[in-house]
Amino acid sequence: MGSTGGSGSIGGATNVRVVVIGDCGTGKSSLIVSVATDSFSERAPPLLPPTRLPPDFYPDRVPLTIIDTSSRPEDRNKLGAECKKADAIVLTYACDQPITLERLSSYWLPELRRLEVAEVFYYAQKAVLHPTAPLFDQETQTLKPRCVRALKRIFILCDHDRDGALSDAELNDFQVKCFNAPLQPSEIVGVKKVVSEKLPEGVNEHGLTLTGFLFLHALFIEKGRLETTWTVLRKFGYNDEIKLRDDLLPTAQFKRAPDQSIELTSEAMDFLRGIFSMFDIDGDGALRPQELEDLFSTAPESPWEEGIYEDSMEKNALGAVTLNGFLSAWALMTLMDPVKSLAYLIYIGYPGDPVSVFHVTRRRRIDRKRLNSHRNVFQCFVFGPGNAGKSALLNALIGRPFIEKYTTTKGDHYATNVIDMSEGTKKILVMREILEDAVDKLLANKEFLSPCDVAVFVYDSSDEASWRKTAELLVEVATHAENSGFVVPCVMVAAKDDLDPHPVSITDSARVSQDMGVESPITVSMKLGDISNLFRRIINVAQRPHLSIPETEAGKNHKQYRRLVNRSLMFVSVGAAVTVVGIAAYRMYAVRKHSSG
Repeated sequence: MGSTGGSGSIGGATNVRVVVIGDCGTGKSSLIVSVATDSFSERAPPLLPPTRLPPDFYPDRVPLTIIDTSSRPEDRNKLGAECKKADAIVLTYACDQPITLERLSSYWLPELRRLEVAEVFYYAQKAVLHPTAPLFDQETQTLKPRCVRALKRIFILCDHDRDGALSDAELNDFQVKCFNAPLQPSEIVGVKKVVSEKLPEGVNEHGLTLTGFLFLHALFIEKGRLETTWTVLRKFGYNDEIKLRDDLLPTAQFKRAPDQSIELTSEAMDFLRGIFSMFDIDGDGALRPQELEDLFSTAPESPWEEGIYEDSMEKNALGAVTLNGFLSAWALMTLMDPVKSLAYLIYIGYPGDPVSVFHVTRRRRIDRKRLNSHRNVFQCFVFGPGNAGKSALLNALIGRPFIEKYTTTKGDHYATNVIDMSEGTKKILVMREILEDAVDKLLANKEFLSPCDVAVFVYDSSDEASWRKTAELLVEVATHAENSGFVVPCVMVAAKDDLDPHPVSITDSARVSQDMGVESPITVSMKLGDISNLFRRIINVAQRPHLSIPETEAGKNHKQYRRLVNRSLMFVSVGAAVTVVGIAAYRMYAVRKHSSG
């Protein structure tokens, strides 16, 4: 759709003439009827006479005449004549007829070129390259939130002295960066005069404020100069969705084996601590919702408002995110989606090289061979039957109070927090609850356990059925680990220690622990707050990945078979070596005997 300069421009026009063209059966007549009557007609006539809409039909109060057209070859000349008289042309296609979409580019656009309707292409190109919808809300006549956030980030990047305003020099630098041409002093004065007359707070003694900067862009858009705002956004790396372009997010550093993970470097963590402190305005060691919103106000939106992040981090009694919650939520985002983590670090002002943000860990199988793991973030999968206490365990990790009423978990559930270790170091533990009815589907994926550093099996110690199901899960997961090669150390947790333990769960758990080669269950009571340093103990197990790996009977037999084979090969090798040495000795003896003879 675009203006062709037919009966006059929109500003001050007495009538706007719109011609609707397209293949037969694409709904041209139905579209016109729907616009005119505000209803859909199943039986629109094949060709409508000119349809005139009154001045009060649209806010611009300009009469609109819509011309229906025929796509028959014999009507080609008439169609051409209508197009040349049009102020705007609407091209139609049918969603259920893909060929009609293809014919827009293969037939209709070439046809318009033949008719030399040049401005159609100018305005069509302008609408594609500089769309209004992502930037401006036509109903409220305001910039859209994502546009405001992007422009705020750009403003901050250009405010080099951080005084909250763009000085004349900073405005000039901005102009050169975006448009490759400096502003003359008189132009700068003119810009600030326009802003101050309409919005006094848009200019102060230091220069153009953020409010004034946003006002200018709203003014450009209202006047139809969308290319100005789009040029600015694209110079600062934004795409049509007003997000950073993919080419600004180096993904080569994220290549890794299935049993490797990505962590933030100490440099990135120090930056996050500084950002947290900067936005913790009241200095209470936690970010209230408004403070967190301000921190992410230069990003398209907050990354943690939904999905797995919202309920995964530690918050204080007032619902504010603690420093540990903030840092561990970033660690979780980096673990799950490192590209997103990198983008948001850039949005909030990370000044360093993006390559310095992340560290790819050593492979877990190498950690097992070297008998230790030096990771800073450990991912723990939590298995167990329903009502065993999995969710209570995750809630305890982030300091939430125990809830007596049982509620079935739906969807993905994560919890993460910083754990103080006995040697004075800090590690981040990420726990993922594995729903009982999802286990079979997850285990169908060979690499399911590859990102797991340690697995926890939780059961209700007062319920025999809960214990038996957990024992089955342990064998099932251990079998999958042996078959896939992604073995993991395991911890068993006997929950609900405030209730009387079932005798079978006591005797059987001791036997299973001994038979499978894992430590005896750790008893805890989330209700009483007695968790026996559980989270520290889980990390200790994860740091020694060669221990506490459960073995099934099949796994033991396979290992024994391999030992026998290796031993046989060793005897064969030794025997072959003895034979070779014997032959060599005999030859030497024969040579000496021959020489003496």
